[in-house]
Amino acid sequence: MDNFYGFNIFSVGKYIHPKILPNLASPKLIQKSAAMQLIIKTKTILTCLIFMAFLAGNSFTVQALTVANATEKVSQDTSSHKKGEKESFNAGEMIIEHITDAYEWHIATIGETHITIPFPVILVWEGKLYTFCSSKFHHGQEAYQGFKICHDKGPNKGKIIHVSKDANGNEIADTKLPLDFSITKVVFALLFSIVLISLIFISVARSYKKRRGMAPKGLQSLLEPLIIFVRDDIAKSSLGEKYEKYTPYLLTVFFFIFINNLLGLVPFFPGGANVTGNLAVTGVLAVLTFVITSVGASKDYWLHIVNPPVPTWLKLPVPLMPIVELIGVFTKPFVLMVRLFANITAGHIIALGFMSLIFIFGNMNVGLGYGVSVVSVFFAIFMGLLELLVAFIQAYVFTLLTSLYFGMAMEKHHKEH
Repeated sequence: MDNFYGFNIFSVGKYIHPKILPNLASPKLIQKSAAMQLIIKTKTILTCLIFMAFLAGNSFTVQALTVANATEKVSQDTSSHKKGEKESFNAGEMIIEHITDAYEWHIATIGETHITIPFPVILVWEGKLYTFCSSKFHHGQEAYQGFKICHDKGPNKGKIIHVSKDANGNEIADTKLPLDFSITKVVFALLFSIVLISLIFISVARSYKKRRGMAPKGLQSLLEPLIIFVRDDIAKSSLGEKYEKYTPYLLTVFFFIFINNLLGLVPFFPGGANVTGNLAVTGVLAVLTFVITSVGASKDYWLHIVNPPVPTWLKLPVPLMPIVELIGVFTKPFVLMVRLFANITAGHIIALGFMSLIFIFGNMNVGLGYGVSVVSVFFAIFMGLLELLVAFIQAYVFTLLTSLYFGMAMEKHHKEH
């Protein structure tokens, strides 16, 4: 067990003071050290299990509340149907609204009251700066200072557009979009996760300084196996002797993706934002990997792209393989971006799809809605637990592929004689 994901950090010799090293053979000391290792490992496992149960419990609570809301909505729709005003439930719109970005954070709806957290809107239009709170839009239903949130289908849906009025008082949307520097739901969640990650690892770093040569404790004992895992099983195995240069970036990428994936599973504020399911976020991570790979690449790496070791007819007169190699330089980060985005977003869509069944069948019959809710809640909890595994796997895959790209770029190709 000493080599299990870097758990050799719990080796006896590292945490015993040099003055008592001669007494290592003492059965009592060995027994005490073994007990300490078992306690630390047990605490780590229990902490992970408690966290999983916490997320599952929260998921169950939210599903139960959703069932209640579904019943209320069905009842309202039934009464509206009597008046000839029934509106059908649109599952697609509901799912898209939950996984896309927004200018406010919707917490809950109680009756006709929407509980939301508005964010600052920062726009530049025709050289002028406009700043105001997103609550001025009244949940996107009204315009303010000539700006409004577009709800029409098309490329501008969900974005802030500038509108003007004609002689008859009708709104006309400008084709040109304002420069938008607003704080959105994803931006806020991103800033929150950065602060959270900074606080966690500053605390862990201080623990290392204060408890040098001692067994890890608290957050340090929880995160140290993951840190050692990334260093030994990802960085060292892919980069060899130069692993220390790139390990800080790999650790940053791993924990950024992992923690944001976990926060996306927490069903209440400040969790629940689809950060790693946003193409802009995954795109920036992929671009950073591309830049570091290109800057740190060896001469042999670029020569291999321009003049790959293949038969001459594949290079001349048509440079087929050099073109393929050059395309590969850009497709690698592109695949990183799309894989993370697609896997995280797909998990949210499936879970929301199960929730939509409650509303769909509930609109048909209230009793049928109650019956389907049991199955929907069960599968939603199952998907939540499955997404816990996916949260780690996607962070691992992104970090592993990044380290492999770094390793291939630094590798020196030796000519065979």
